[in-house]
Amino acid sequence: MALGRNIPISMEQAFPHGAYAVGAVEQVIDFDASTREQRVQAKDRESGLPVWAVSVFDADPEARAKVVRVKISSRTPPVLPQAAAGSPFPAVAFEGLTFTAYVDASGNRPRVAWSFRATAVHGATPKAQVPQPLRRPEQAG
Repeated sequence: MALGRNIPISMEQAFPHGAYAVGAVEQVIDFDASTREQRVQAKDRESGLPVWAVSVFDADPEARAKVVRVKISSRTPPVLPQAAAGSPFPAVAFEGLTFTAYVDASGNRPRVAWSFRATAVHGATPKAQVPQPLRRPEQAG
């Protein structure tokens, strides 16, 4: 069996402890087609659809990269769900999730990294207690 460039993966395999959107949906910029004056949105090579990205917090306590970007090919910008009561971030799940391995040579030592793509995003049931933002302790007066 030959594997293609984008390898299918389930949400349970990619984010077993859940995934939480930590930013807004953004356009992915095609830096080769863009100029200083005009930014051009990237298009998916296979479908020709515009590409969007969302930053996702991986709730796995052992994850090496806590925040990853998932690119989504869609004619219109994907809409993120609202965060559940008491949670700072909305729990999300992806449809048509795939990953591509690549070598990240940006640090001191090259390492294998993963690029995620999906066809859609929607709300999910939170799987873990999401860490709350750190707060300063009250100062005694």
